[in-house]
Amino acid sequence: MSGPTRFSAAPGAAGPYDGRVPTYVYRLSMDDPADHDEHRSATGPEGTVGDYGEVEAALVRAVEAFARESGVDQLAVREPEVSALPRFGLDDEGPVDRLGPTGLFPSDQRDSGQGLPYGFHDGAVVSLDGGLELVRAMLRGTGVRCRLEVEDTFTVHVGRERDVHIGSDRPCERALARSRTLKLHPRRVDSSPYAMKTGGGEIQRPADDAFWSGLGRMVSTCRAGILEEMYVGGASRLHRLTWENVQAVRERIVPRARLAVWPAPEPGEAGTQGPGPDGAGTQGPGPDGAGTGRPGADGAGTGDLSVDGRVPLLTAVMPDADGVVRARWRTEATPGDRRWAFLRTLRRGQIVSGTVTRIPAFGVTFVDIGGFEAMINIPELSWRRFEHPCDVVSVGEEVRAEILDIELLPERVSLSLKALHEDPMRRLAGLVGSTVVGPVTKVVPFGVFVRVEEAEGGLEGLVHTSELADERLEGQDIAVRVGDVLPVRILGVDPARRRIALSHRQAVAVPGD
Repeated sequence: MSGPTRFSAAPGAAGPYDGRVPTYVYRLSMDDPADHDEHRSATGPEGTVGDYGEVEAALVRAVEAFARESGVDQLAVREPEVSALPRFGLDDEGPVDRLGPTGLFPSDQRDSGQGLPYGFHDGAVVSLDGGLELVRAMLRGTGVRCRLEVEDTFTVHVGRERDVHIGSDRPCERALARSRTLKLHPRRVDSSPYAMKTGGGEIQRPADDAFWSGLGRMVSTCRAGILEEMYVGGASRLHRLTWENVQAVRERIVPRARLAVWPAPEPGEAGTQGPGPDGAGTQGPGPDGAGTGRPGADGAGTGDLSVDGRVPLLTAVMPDADGVVRARWRTEATPGDRRWAFLRTLRRGQIVSGTVTRIPAFGVTFVDIGGFEAMINIPELSWRRFEHPCDVVSVGEEVRAEILDIELLPERVSLSLKALHEDPMRRLAGLVGSTVVGPVTKVVPFGVFVRVEEAEGGLEGLVHTSELADERLEGQDIAVRVGDVLPVRILGVDPARRRIALSHRQAVAVPGD
C-alpha cells in the first residue's frame, strides 16, 4: 500500500446511472461461522493484517485483484453516507488506517469539526489504493459508507454482513482464482443488492443558475433564510442566507450536494446548530445514527429532510460544472418540488383551462390550473374597456387562457384571456376614413370620447376639441353631453398604444366648403 491518497472532484468520472448491471457480478465472503462472534461481528487476531484479522485482509486483496484485472486504477465515490459519527482521525492511529481528513480527503472547505471532511462527497475520485482504504474502513464499521464505481463498468459495494459485491464488464478469472486462494468463496449473482436503486420519475430539481437567481429573490422577500447542505447522507451544514451572500454561499457548496431551503428561523428557535462566523453551521448524526437527511434502510441514498414534521420550502441537487446533474440520490419531494415539476410541463403559448379561484381587491385574477394557482393581470383580461375584473370573469367560472410566462423560482405563471381573441382594434384599423355614429361616453377638458362599436363596452375613440367644430372649444364651451349621439370620422387607429383618433368636424363637413 502507498501513503495517503488525495481525492479530487471529477464531474465526468462517475457518469449518469442508466440502470445497467455490469456483465459479471460476484459476491465475495468467507462465510465461516468461526470468524464471527455471537453478534455476527467479525473477530480475529489483530496486527499487520488489520483490526479484524484475515477476513478483512482477504477481501481487500480480492477487490484489488478484480480492479487490476478490470484495468481500473481509480474509482469514483458514489452516494457517501454516515450512519454514526465517523471515526475519521478521532484516535491516535495514522490517517490511512482511520481515513484522517488531512490525508485522504483534503478540501478547500473548512471541515465540519466532527472529523467529517468536505472532500468526501459524491463524484470525488480516489486512486485504487485510496479506494482499497475506503473498503477497509467500511469493513471495519467506521461509520462511513459509499459505493465505489467506474460508471457502469466496474463497481465495488461493501455489504453490512462483511461481504463485498464486485461488478465488472470482464469475467476476471484470475481474480476469482486469487479469491479462492485467499480462502474466500466467490459466487456469481445476478446483481448487487447494494446497487443504487431509483424508482423512476423522482423529482430532482437542479441547483442551476435559475435556482440561485430565484433563491436570491426569495431571500430578498424574506421567504427563505436558511440553506441546508447535505454533503453526505446523514450529515449536513447550515448556511444563513442574506440578500448579499447568496452567491458566496453557492461557491462554498460541495459538488453534488443535496440542498434544502428553509424559512428564516424565528428568534430563539432551537433544534439546530446555528451558522458560525462564516455563515455556516454543521449538523451531524443524532442519537439514532442519522442526521437531518436519513439514508434509506437499504442504503439507496434517499433522504427525508423533514424536521419535526416540517418540510423545506424546496429542495435541489447541485449539478456538475458542465451543468449536468449526475447525482443519483433523491430527496423526499416537497410541495414546492411538486409545483416545480408541474411548471416544467408547461410552455409559453400553451392553452390551459382552469377555474377562477379569487379576485382580490388589487384586481389580479387567480386561476387554478391543475392544482397550481396562476394569475391574470388586469390588462390581459380583455381587449375592451371595463371597470373591474368582475365585469369580465367571476369566481368559480371555468376559463381558457394562454400562458404568457413561466417563472420556476419564484413560482409564477402569467396567463392571458384576451390572447385567445382577435384584437377588435386591428379589425377597426380597416375602417380608417369611414364615418360611423356612436354615443358620447365621457366628456373631458380636451375633448369627448365616442363609442364606435354598437355593443355595450365597445371600443371608444377620442374626438379632440380641435375636431369637434370649426372654432376651437375648451372646457365649458363644449356643448356636447354624455349620451349625445355624434357622427365621427375615424382618422387613425393605433393598436399598440390603444388609441383611436376621431373627428366630428370632418364627419359633418359639407363637401365643397
